[in-house]
Amino acid sequence: MIIKTDKTIPASEITDPLVFQQRRKIIKALLASALLPAGIVPVSANTELQPRWPEPTDSTDSGGLGPTTPAELVKNYTNYYEFSFNKEDSTELAQRLPTANWTIEIGGEVEKPGHYQLEDILSRQTLREYVYRFRCVEAWSMVVPWVGFPLAELIKWVKPLSGAKFVKFTSVYDPGSMPKQRIDAMLNWPYVEALRIDEAVHPLTILAAGMYGDVLPKQNGAALRLVVPWKYGFKSIKAIVKIELLQRAPMTTWHEFAPSEYGFYANVNPSVPHPRWSQFSERQLGSGFFTPRRQTELYNGYGEQVASLYSDMDLRHFY
Repeated sequence: MIIKTDKTIPASEITDPLVFQQRRKIIKALLASALLPAGIVPVSANTELQPRWPEPTDSTDSGGLGPTTPAELVKNYTNYYEFSFNKEDSTELAQRLPTANWTIEIGGEVEKPGHYQLEDILSRQTLREYVYRFRCVEAWSMVVPWVGFPLAELIKWVKPLSGAKFVKFTSVYDPGSMPKQRIDAMLNWPYVEALRIDEAVHPLTILAAGMYGDVLPKQNGAALRLVVPWKYGFKSIKAIVKIELLQRAPMTTWHEFAPSEYGFYANVNPSVPHPRWSQFSERQLGSGFFTPRRQTELYNGYGEQVASLYSDMDLRHFY
């Protein structure tokens, strides 16, 4: 089934099975036309093909999250510092990154370490649509329909060992395609992020291979990215090539660069300001000039699902 996910997953939010079948037809159509890596959700041979998935419109209400942000805006407003510090420039520059035959290395505290083709990973999953609010630490937000699967399913498949307490993610290192990796020493490359194991296996945590019913654009993190909707956007690492299950928390890229500004947990919290600006409210991308700023919610509005993960923690200290 396709799950259209907001703060909860009530029965009213589960897409009609006929719609799900339509979307599966589209995946096969993309496979046949080589627009998508092979192996994503095989369907029966007698399925009638369609050219693409219908895209949400600006007026689509996403289960109480507000209108879905226009796709073209999301595709052209990205923080991808491996390419550029300018959000718009990243769209063009990212097209240089080769994403065919993408491989994910999985290692550490698992029974089944190895190098896995992305197509093999995806062939074991049922892709679903997850409509999530995305909140950047820069105090802007958007609502995006991602296409992906729970990270928990991949972790379960590689069989974590009892010592696995954290999950580390590493982005691709390709200075030939990513100019800032070659000429900018502000951050240590490749980009690294991490989650606690209970955060990683939470049902809201997904690996995304697409968005807006289509293959994930390169500037938005192709071929595979993490999406953790209750955390600031820098935690949702792009272009993942390595996943490690570890006994101890690893150092992450932004936390290493500025630990007082970018915490390991990075949970959205309006009462904990960034050292240089407030996190109390956010600018919604695609809204009009006179649209009031949206008041930011604790855990980005997903507190009912995730607050129990941090019940014994000081959220100001563990920011």
